[in-house]
Amino acid sequence: MIYLHLGNEYSVRISDIIGIFDIENTTVDKPTKLFLDRCGKEKRCIYTGDEMPKTFIIAMKEGNEVVYISQLAASTLRKRLMEEID
Repeated sequence: MIYLHLGNEYSVRISDIIGIFDIENTTVDKPTKLFLDRCGKEKRCIYTGDEMPKTFIIAMKEGNEVVYISQLAASTLRKRLMEEID
């Protein structure tokens, strides 16, 4: 299994990743805000650090949708993902 490091001690299996999204660019849309709010209320958000979040990653974990909030830039995570896939 190949994992993507999301920051600090958090990693997720690449095959479980649904999407990687830039917080600044995507949270201007109301549906995205509502989705993240709902996930937070349902305790499905995992913060990978204490720094300003830059990215959220949607993944499946044990059959449930989970949102990882990362301080790493989406471009950094995508680059790491591509390096792991190649």
